[in-house]
Amino acid sequence: MAGNTDPDVVGALVELCYEAGAKKVKVFDGPCNEEKRVYAASGIADAAKLKGADVFFANSWNVAKAHFPYESPLEGWPIYRDAIECDVFINVPILKHHRLTRLTISMKNLMGVCSGDRGRIHADIGEKLADLAFFIKPDLTVIDATRVLFRNGPSGGDLADVERRDTIIVATDLVLADTFAAGFVDVNPLQVPNIKPGSDKGLGSMDLAGADIVRLGSA
Repeated sequence: MAGNTDPDVVGALVELCYEAGAKKVKVFDGPCNEEKRVYAASGIADAAKLKGADVFFANSWNVAKAHFPYESPLEGWPIYRDAIECDVFINVPILKHHRLTRLTISMKNLMGVCSGDRGRIHADIGEKLADLAFFIKPDLTVIDATRVLFRNGPSGGDLADVERRDTIIVATDLVLADTFAAGFVDVNPLQVPNIKPGSDKGLGSMDLAGADIVRLGSA
């Protein structure tokens, strides 16, 4: 249904992390629905464990407060400590439609490391997601576009809304990744409310023409 990241993508990424020399790989998310049910239904827990990952439920009390060098509505927001204190943070979103933000891509996916009343983030969400990305600063973004939900996101539920694209988008620049991903599904990046604020905050570039983009396989 393309409502969550493909478990095969997560499993392959865990395997690649160990091949690159990681001593431990942790996989977790703070989903909107009940964690135990979501972890199992998505298939991600089993796929990640099969490759040797430590899959766990985030502890809502094991948090650190976000701080910014500028005034931000997310000042003091509780962020899961595991996302802050890891050596390398890899963000693995699926590319899909979202009613509020037009698309869910890398910056929107970072809500999964937020504790607290996340519904409050929805007001002026573009600026807040850019602030969240500024605080987290993911080391790597891996966007799953193997199956893409084009309508009725974020949860979907109808295979007629899903198209198979068999593509993975990988970047160290999450603004560039989101910009490329938006264009990949024929969406103007300026229609995704967090991309321009992310660029304005110095998180990355929207300049695809000037970027070093390597295409592998049949893409």
